[in-house]
Amino acid sequence: MTQPAGTLLRSWRRRRNRTQLDLAHRAGVSPRHVSFIETGRSRPTSEMILRLCDDLAVPLREQNRILLAGGFAPAHPEHALADRSMREVNAAIEATLAAQMPYPALVIDQGWDLVAANDAVYALIEGVAPRLLEPPVNVMRLSLDPDGLAPRILNLDEWRAHLIGRLRREYEASADPRLAELLAGWPQPPPAKRSSSDLVVPFRLRVGDDDLSFISLTTVFGTAREVTLSELAIEAFYPADEATRSRLARR
Repeated sequence: MTQPAGTLLRSWRRRRNRTQLDLAHRAGVSPRHVSFIETGRSRPTSEMILRLCDDLAVPLREQNRILLAGGFAPAHPEHALADRSMREVNAAIEATLAAQMPYPALVIDQGWDLVAANDAVYALIEGVAPRLLEPPVNVMRLSLDPDGLAPRILNLDEWRAHLIGRLRREYEASADPRLAELLAGWPQPPPAKRSSSDLVVPFRLRVGDDDLSFISLTTVFGTAREVTLSELAIEAFYPADEATRSRLARR
């Protein structure tokens, strides 16, 4: 059984550190009305739920959940990537991954499960424990597990602190229970020593006899109106130095 729509909205308001007065002002209603919605004394319309959700930056999946709790149909569709309606989106993803070669690029969902990757990624993860490659492949576990990439990450403390910090921020923004589970498995580490001359946190990985250094770029569908697309991120890695660029070109 789900919680009432008002209770869910109150939870998101508190998660965003917003007051009823501020939310009411932004939504164009009275603070009393917001209070009545949150306590169940007033039943919000679907339009009001969506207005409050938009102002609170509630993820699309959670907006659907609140609508259902309020007795309304979901407003945002959800499809599998294999569906015919997602054909053009798939084509865009595949083109992006292919264009990134010979540099690594992968697609993850909101729970950090691997959706797709180019050949450069698979070349980097050769030799990890087979259990970590059983579907669904979780990129966080693949990176930080002692049987995964962790022993080959040359700046492991720094990269782990970066990943877990990002994971914590994403959980605070989305309240996704999958992220809570990942956080429980990887407690917040102490602050790592920063690389002295790097402009961004690098990803430094030993592959065979090569020491490779990357900078990463995260891309999302900024105008997504569909649940699956709103939760996808493309992680692209670019050489952080000329030596890495030359070695990848040779590979």
